[in-house]
Amino acid sequence: MYTLPSKLKLFAIIFMVVGAIGIVTGFLTAPGSTAEVKEMMADHHGDDHASEASHAVTIDSHGESHNETTVDASHAMEQAGEHGENAHDSEEAHLEHTLHQMQNRPWSALYIACFFFFMIALGALAFYAINYAAQAGWSPVLFRVMEGITAYLVPGGIIMFVLLGLSGFHINHLFVWADPEVVAHDKLLQGKAGWLNGTALMIRAAIFLGGWFLYRHFAVKFSRESDNEDGNTSFKKTFRISAAFLVFFIYTESMMSWDWLMSFDPHWFSTLYGWYVFAGMMVCAITTIAMVAIYLKSQGYLEFVNDSHIHDLGKYMFGFSIFWTYLWFSQFMLIWYANIPEEVTYFVTRIEDYKLPFFGMLAMNFIFPVLLLMNSDYKRVNWFVVLTGIVVLAGHYINLFVLVMPGTVGTSWYIGIPELGALCFFFGLFVFVVFTALTKAPLLVKNNPFVKESKNYHY
Repeated sequence: MYTLPSKLKLFAIIFMVVGAIGIVTGFLTAPGSTAEVKEMMADHHGDDHASEASHAVTIDSHGESHNETTVDASHAMEQAGEHGENAHDSEEAHLEHTLHQMQNRPWSALYIACFFFFMIALGALAFYAINYAAQAGWSPVLFRVMEGITAYLVPGGIIMFVLLGLSGFHINHLFVWADPEVVAHDKLLQGKAGWLNGTALMIRAAIFLGGWFLYRHFAVKFSRESDNEDGNTSFKKTFRISAAFLVFFIYTESMMSWDWLMSFDPHWFSTLYGWYVFAGMMVCAITTIAMVAIYLKSQGYLEFVNDSHIHDLGKYMFGFSIFWTYLWFSQFMLIWYANIPEEVTYFVTRIEDYKLPFFGMLAMNFIFPVLLLMNSDYKRVNWFVVLTGIVVLAGHYINLFVLVMPGTVGTSWYIGIPELGALCFFFGLFVFVVFTALTKAPLLVKNNPFVKESKNYHY
């Protein structure tokens, strides 16, 4: 049986505390009014930039009064007043929009970190079901590691559900389609209102999470029961529910990606989006499985996990990285080539305003894994797999950052205390939940019909 080391427990708690402080700091330092936004803009860009609109008004009104010699003085003054009023309204609207973006930043940072670790647990659950349904012979010695990682699904899913509720019912400004004033002036959003509304969002989220929680509950229950039985009854039950779950998962994962990520940009859509999110989810989950297994093995556990098991996990990391890149390129290339304005705007915004993270995550998620994991021998070197895994996980966090931030904070982005705080908090929570779950049962399944093959597995 695995026991949670006190140092690891303390490590996780420290990360949660530091992360919580960072999250609170992010919310406290967010501006509360347009006046504060104006002060912040003046501090960062200078008074001239902060009052750009008012200068434009002055120039415009002066030009009007000097050049329009045919109008009388009172008419010129009236026109100047109208221009000033319009420009003032425009400036206030711009400041209000910027205020919402800056207030969205700590919410967005929280949302991205929450979803990132949740998708790792969900991807591990899908990978677990795939191995059961395929009756894979190499992986049973890793099943308890997968079960431990999926334990985060419940607390992570509950937090995700709360964040969705706060966003879908316009407690914050993350989802533009949740703002009645915006929808009232947007025909496209009015046409999508039957799908994109707070009530429908929460009903679908409850169905998704309920189905995923239910499968995880019974799969783990049958896994524990199989340790104490002579036959394969529990294995057969898990096989059947795994096959059914995968059908449910492939539909719900796509709809989840539309609701929870793609709807941040409700005027844009992609038919590849669900698969794109799925590929990133799987490579992060498999990477985490490999890293947890390597850590446990270094602590003297998982004696039956050998280099061939790590090699196979490395192959999956490599394969799903290529699959993710294929989907990214297919989506990008088709939209770029067609050059349809309502489609290409999505990438133009990211390339212009998020150039470094946009191209940086492509290098981290494709070039780095290809160079390090293409060689078969490298996949057997534990520290090499861990190094690659860290880069891959960081790359897919930045990928999520690029998916979410342009639609929520626009150009008012940078990686600072809110982002690092949220990442630390959920990392600490993830480590605490996963390694606590690993103490609940022996790390090697018993009476699985393929466990002997898995113990003796060599590639």
